[in-house]
Amino acid sequence: MSTKELTRLEIIQQLQKRELRQTKAEEMLNVSTRQIKRLLARYRTNDFDRLTSKKRGKPRNHQLPRPLKQIVKDLIRQKYPTLAWEKLTEIHNLDICLSTVRKLMLEDHIWTTRANKLKRAFQPHYRRAAFGELLQIDGSEHDWFEGRSPKCTLLVYIDDATSKLMALRFVPHESAFTYFQVTKDYLLQHGKPLAFYSDKLGVFRVNQKSAELKGEGITQFGRALNELNIQIICANSSQAKGRMERANKTLQDLLVKELRLKGINGMEEANVYLPEFIIDFNKRFGKEPMSTFNAHRPLLADEDLKISLCWKEDRTVTHNLTVQYNKRLYLIEDTVQNRKLRRKRITIHDYFDFCN
Repeated sequence: MSTKELTRLEIIQQLQKRELRQTKAEEMLNVSTRQIKRLLARYRTNDFDRLTSKKRGKPRNHQLPRPLKQIVKDLIRQKYPTLAWEKLTEIHNLDICLSTVRKLMLEDHIWTTRANKLKRAFQPHYRRAAFGELLQIDGSEHDWFEGRSPKCTLLVYIDDATSKLMALRFVPHESAFTYFQVTKDYLLQHGKPLAFYSDKLGVFRVNQKSAELKGEGITQFGRALNELNIQIICANSSQAKGRMERANKTLQDLLVKELRLKGINGMEEANVYLPEFIIDFNKRFGKEPMSTFNAHRPLLADEDLKISLCWKEDRTVTHNLTVQYNKRLYLIEDTVQNRKLRRKRITIHDYFDFCN
């Protein structure tokens, strides 16, 4: 007898000796009054075998025959690794419960439940040793002014070795030009870091497969950093850039309160206040690097930020000395020197206002 059946026998014995009430026995065995009476009658006739389950050693009522079970498994493995139940019902007219199909797939390891899948391991991202070795950049869209102004984005530059804020700027939205602007100010103030660490936003990485297949997997921002000999690294997950995500949460709490206390209600006023906030933030949350070496590099004589940090696109000059760019047609002055540009490839530099 099983443990469950031994427990049942013990309760029936207590009931027979009047050591237990019938209602209590019903609750303990979770059976009806009529079933308790049946079990008690069997016990009184010394028919202990009838207290055990009659289904022991017999197949379940709705169990699939073994040959049919093997046929179903073969069909799933060979033809229907996905949509198995639908295809078995529609094509083969097999009246099988969805849970049964799922159980068969689990038995043959064709399918694994989400709970049993090996979860991806996110390895720790240790700090870089030197200041300026790696700079994490990100944009945080938030209601920074708590309804006093429209929502905007805060561009955040953090040094990986020290967790210090290196640059902050409020902008309407993330774009190549806004990153050009903040990067230009940063490079002029600190020099060139060894690498930038970002997410997979379209500003930093070409996410279209067709472009990657054509070998055009570089963005305008990536091209500018390449010209300045700065590496760009794109994180594969938000967990990989956890230090930046935690910093953004801190800023969304602390900076919002500071802007409210200072009575700042717009991006222009906030950008004027940000240098003061950066100094206070770094005093409170900054850490000392493991190495005293400063990895920032000075700009070389042939590196012009105005030429690198801009939007560049190649165009072909027509026979009529015209060039089309950004849905506009530009006419090149008709001179002897310019006539040599016909059918030539030229590069258009779009600087925007901040580079003028």
